[in-house]
Parts: sequence; C-alpha cells; structure tokens
Amino acid sequence: MSSSAISIDASRWEKKKLSDLGKLFCGQSPSTKDVNTSGIGTVYVTGPEQWDGSKVHLSKWTTAPKRVVPEGCIFITVKGAGVGKTFPGIACSIGRDVYAFKPNDNVSEKFIYWAIIYSVQDVIRHAVGDIPGISKSHILDHEIYAPPTIEEQHEVVSEIEKQFSRLDEAVTALKRIQANLKRYKAAVLKAAVEGKLTEQWRKDHPDVEPADQLLKRILAERRAKWEAEELAKMKSKGIKPKDDSWRKKYKEPAGPDTANLPELPEGWVWARAEQVSDFITKGTTPSATKLLEGGGDVRFLKVYNLTFSGRLNYNFKPAFVDQSVHQGELARSRVIASDVLINIVGPPLGQVSVVPAEIVEANINQAIARYRPINGLSNRFLAYTLMTDSVMSWAIKRAKTTAGQSNLTLELCRDLPIPLPSFVEQGQIIDDIDRRLSVTEELETTIATNLKRAERLRQTILQRAFSGG
Repeated sequence: MSSSAISIDASRWEKKKLSDLGKLFCGQSPSTKDVNTSGIGTVYVTGPEQWDGSKVHLSKWTTAPKRVVPEGCIFITVKGAGVGKTFPGIACSIGRDVYAFKPNDNVSEKFIYWAIIYSVQDVIRHAVGDIPGISKSHILDHEIYAPPTIEEQHEVVSEIEKQFSRLDEAVTALKRIQANLKRYKAAVLKAAVEGKLTEQWRKDHPDVEPADQLLKRILAERRAKWEAEELAKMKSKGIKPKDDSWRKKYKEPAGPDTANLPELPEGWVWARAEQVSDFITKGTTPSATKLLEGGGDVRFLKVYNLTFSGRLNYNFKPAFVDQSVHQGELARSRVIASDVLINIVGPPLGQVSVVPAEIVEANINQAIARYRPINGLSNRFLAYTLMTDSVMSWAIKRAKTTAGQSNLTLELCRDLPIPLPSFVEQGQIIDDIDRRLSVTEELETTIATNLKRAERLRQTILQRAFSGG
C-alpha cells in the first residue's frame, strides 16, 4: 500500500478558529419519560455503534427533544472513554455529551470533518477529570488551516476521498483474506477433532491402543494421584490411616451424556473434561493493593493475556502478586507450566492458551478457568479441542448470558464433552494442525501488520492534505 502526496497549494490558506467557520450545538438529553420508540431519533454518547463508516444508527427516539440539530452537522463526543470521537451527523436530537458543529454555508462540511479528524488530538489534550471531557470553548477555539473558498475546500476533500477509496479497497481485500483464513482455521480444527485429518493415518496404524483403554488408564492415574495427595495431607497433620476406609472419599467422575453427541471414529471415545483433568477451577482477583505492575514474585494472568492461537501473551500488560498472596489466599488458583487456560467470561468466549515452560508458576483472575490434563491427554490436543467451534458451542449454548455478557460456569467446564483418540493419534493430530496452520499464522501476522499500516496511512494522507502536500 502506498499514498502519493496530495498536490494542494496551501500558500493562500488561512488559520481560523472553528467559531469563525460555523455554529456549535451542545447536546441536551430529553427526559427519560419522553424517550420511547417514536418521535425524532436521538444520538447519545453511549449509543451502540452510532457510526459504522457509512451512516449513523439511531437506537432511541423521543417525542419531546431538547436539542434538535439540522442536516450537515459534524458530531463530536465530548466526554467519557470515547472523547473526541467524530463522525458525520444527521438531522436528529442529540443527548448530553454529544456536540454538533454546523459549518457556515460558505464552508465545506466534509472539509471541516476531515480537518477535525486530522487534528482531533489537539482538542482531546484538553480533556480533564476522572471522566475525561472537553468543553464548548475547547472546540470553538480550536484552530485549523483552510482555503479561502469553498471550491478549493471541495478540491482538497476530493483528493482525500480519492486516496481513501484506494486504501479502502486494499483494506477490504485484506479483511477478506483474514476472514478466509479464520474460516480455514476453524475447518482444520473441526476436521481434527472429528478424526478426519487422521483418517488415513488410522488405516495405516491399526494396532494403536484404543481410546477406551487409554481412558481407563487416565482414570486410574487420576485416582492414584488423589490418593497420594490425601496421604500427604494426612502425613502433614500427623495422621496415620488405620485402614483403607479413607479411599472411599474419592468420587469417581461420571462420564459424559453422549445422547446428542456426534459419532466418533472407531477407536475414539467421548470423555467428560473432569475425567481427564486434575481439579478444574477458576481464578480469584485479590484487592487492587495486592496487584503489582511491572514486576513482582509471581505473574498474575488476566483474560487479555489469553489468545485465540493457543499461545499465552504473558508480556502484555504484565501484572504480579507477591509469593505470600500466591501461596495464601490465591493458592486454589495457582497454575503451572503446561496447564490449559480458557476465558469463562465474554464475549468473546474461546480464548485458550497453554502455560509455557518458562512460566514455572503463575496465578489467574476470576474470568479464567484452569485445566490440568492427566497423563494420557496431551495439553496441546486439549487446547486445540477447546479452540474448536463445534466443541465449544456445546458450552456456549448453555452459558449464562446477562446484560450482553456470557459466562461459562465451572460445572460447564467440567461437563464439557472431549473427543478422545489414542495418545499416539493425539500427537499425529497436533503435528497435522501445526503443519496446516503455521502458514496461516504467518499470513495473519502479515495482514494484521498491513491493516495497522493502513490506519497510519490514513493519517499520513490527511497530514499531506492539510500541510499542502
């Protein structure tokens, strides 16, 4: 992608305040009792997706508006996290914290729009307060350079939009490829957990251990591990068991309900996640005073550290807790290398990461669940399984959804049906997935880099336009 310089003669341009170029309307929200589904549309600063690049979406209406603005305005949000967001307006009612700038008749609306987009950071820098906000004077006193005639302003707009159109075509193509790669990845994972990737491999290797025998070994090891831990607990308390009655405390995990599950390849079985994993738990978030930024004893992982690729992005916004907190109040949610983590609060759900070997121990917050596979279930196979839409959809369909937030309970995490092949075939599946997806990951990285570059090019185009090329 490239952008040629915009050839505009800026020698006659003049610096002017926005107050010299138009009128500013300050939003006023109608009374709650007057907001309904009829009347005139109203734009709020907190409205959902008000501007999608082509038009304003109205979600509320009022029969008693307090501030109505005409066509040809430019909307600016003046408070909150989205302060400075600017988009073309429409004739409607505007609520509090939305301002509308109406250029004079001899001024191009689009020229002012692009000029504000280009220089909006100069306005935002005035935002102050716990909830950042800018005032009427911050906008009206803002200065821009403008050609003296509307014809020249139209010429600048035409050049900007011509180059943006070319850039938009490139971005659309990149996003199309990005979507195709996402579909391909989903198809590969689906084929993997259905046994289709290794269909020929199974024909060539008929003598591998069937998964039902593997599951028996996993369950036996799970029980043996529990017994060893119970004995260690009793020993630490100075208790010597008199007989084997303590072993009766062990609860054998039930298998999955397979009534509505698809048929698996010969030699595979369905397992319930609790059968093939150590204790499945979630994290806990300590008080803010116990969370440390930049460095500390033990890494504290949050959902933004998880990815959709299986890798843990643990260097992003790193947080830490002291060893005493890790071993004390957060002991239940300790994680170790090879654990599989998944977010249980969304959307989006389905972010899965394996704790890498370089992290000996860490801790997790309450929005993450931890799986610790028993020997016989590969942690990477489990991670790929959890990343598969056809598997996770089972849990997502049963997730609790309130106020637009989806939550997977620990019960759902434990009940999740896992397709289980032999341990040898798990390794083959991992190799097949890695081989097929390695190229797509490189392409995804390249596309993401180019999309970021495209955003920078937009600002470069504006910079060249408003500096006269």
